Amino acid sequence: MILLEQTEKLQQYLITLKDKFEYSEPPENKKDREFFLQVKQETEPVYELLNQWEKSALEAVKNREVQIHPHQVTSTRENMELMLMHSYYIDARRKRYMELNNSIHYVLDQIHRELSQA
Repeated sequence: MILLEQTEKLQQYLITLKDKFEYSEPPENKKDREFFLQVKQETEPVYELLNQWEKSALEAVKNREVQIHPHQVTSTRENMELMLMHSYYIDARRKRYMELNNSIHYVLDQIHRELSQA
């Protein structure tokens, strides 16, 4: 169950990102190259995992292993990418950030629940 493992890792990243958003200070200079390189280095594994997860999830949808729409998978990847950036740059309102967070959690939890029962 590769998709189940990928989903669990994304759920863990989601918790870490939320903590980063809530407890970190925004960068002094958002155009700082050093900060950008740090963000790039820290987020690269998450982006790779997200792309692999999307492929696995779309395949599971196609094979009817999970009961969600392909659009939900794509939206979840896009929302997670947004959340990644907002978590580092802290440039979104808390309400918007939490909407993204809840939306991602909803889909990941649904996939996790369905694959765990199989």
